[in-house]
Amino acid sequence: MADEMLKAEAKAFVEKNWEDIVKDIESLVAIRSVEDLDHATDEMPYGPASYEALCKGVEIAERLGLDAHNCDGHIGYADVPGDSERQIAMIAHTDIVPEGSGWTFDPFKLTRKDGYLIGRGVLDDKGPFVLELYCAKFFAERAARTGERLPYTIRCIIGNNEETEMADVEWYLERYPQPEFLFSPDADFPLICGEKGGYSATIRSGKVSDVIVDFCGGTVGNAVAGEATALVRADAAALPAAERITVEAVEGGLARISAEGIGAHASTPVGSINAIGLLVDYLLENGLFSEGEKSFLEMEKPVFGSTDGSTLDIAASDDLFDPLTCIGGTIRTVDGVFEQTIDSRYPTSITGDEITRRVGALCEAHGCTLTVDLDMVPFSTDPNSDGIQALVRTYNEYTGRNDKPFTIGGGTYARHFKAGGAFGPNDPNFPMPDWIGAEHSADEGFSEEQFKRALEIYIVSVARLAELEL
Repeated sequence: MADEMLKAEAKAFVEKNWEDIVKDIESLVAIRSVEDLDHATDEMPYGPASYEALCKGVEIAERLGLDAHNCDGHIGYADVPGDSERQIAMIAHTDIVPEGSGWTFDPFKLTRKDGYLIGRGVLDDKGPFVLELYCAKFFAERAARTGERLPYTIRCIIGNNEETEMADVEWYLERYPQPEFLFSPDADFPLICGEKGGYSATIRSGKVSDVIVDFCGGTVGNAVAGEATALVRADAAALPAAERITVEAVEGGLARISAEGIGAHASTPVGSINAIGLLVDYLLENGLFSEGEKSFLEMEKPVFGSTDGSTLDIAASDDLFDPLTCIGGTIRTVDGVFEQTIDSRYPTSITGDEITRRVGALCEAHGCTLTVDLDMVPFSTDPNSDGIQALVRTYNEYTGRNDKPFTIGGGTYARHFKAGGAFGPNDPNFPMPDWIGAEHSADEGFSEEQFKRALEIYIVSVARLAELEL
């Protein structure tokens, strides 16, 4: 009976606060909180826009009655005090990836259409962040009304650097205690209990920029490039047409060749088309290179020849995770040198060192170098632990399903903590319409009804976690 009363109370709370929740999401979506290290300072370590979003998150938390703190611009947190300082925590982030191209709606103005919210960060992760705060508000109001605290302190961690290095959470864990259990509303239901290794590196050519004056593609390293452009010394009128390729003349006897692909998150590249790979093929097929550039382009062919690493000789699989993935993320011309990033999500049957050895050998054979930027080993948590089971059971009750925890190729904050997982709010069992984009995509959006249900699930889940000896 108490459980049904809790569910009824949670539902009423969500309906009562929903319009305020939408307004708070709107206020965060309006901030283009992309990492900007060129303008970073000691007070704003990830740049001014990221800092602005962090401050807005702290401001919202304070207004909701939480004990909120900005931790020197790196990260923030907001508490609902419990009977002990031991914590049940949630962590979401206020930074975003760049908007990219192809939007039908204004990416930084929240749009409500047919029961959906649309804007950059709505799903990843500003909307879920606001749900996190309102989940805590539910328990703060309950404590104020009844005078009874939970056995644990509820902590909402306000991330600010998730989309690039996750340096914020590393900074945090050097200074603050680990929670007893944590979940991150930055993924899919029913619950993610393991994540592949995360590997990123940069391939650099020698100084070869000659025929190819400039090569630029992609927006972030952890996404398949949706568009790319090469500026080459060539007669544009003499270049042939090609699918997904456009050519235009530029002053000075140059041609601008642009490619349009289909972007995707680096962890789920199936079905994508990498625009950089399209340009590599076009340049090779039409002889648009010097000898040095030819060697680099031929090295690029296996980078873009597959998304499972097979053309790089790093394909791998195991019984715990889906097979390895590997994509080329961005390319830039820097002082006559081409810099190509790669991103791989790998299972336990291969190591980052082995990926470095095999890809590094390919690079060396083509006069290039490989620099490892990040290597996070795979991790998993016990899917049968009491905390994990409490969350999955709550999800199944709300959806009438009988789903189990699973593993992914993406990397979330959850991997940094001793116990927990990534928990919604996206639900592949209830897909979005075609005109709604996924996270990191144009027209990113999410269902208001699914957001509402997710908040109810979070409230009930936290209450159930509080009953456990974690």
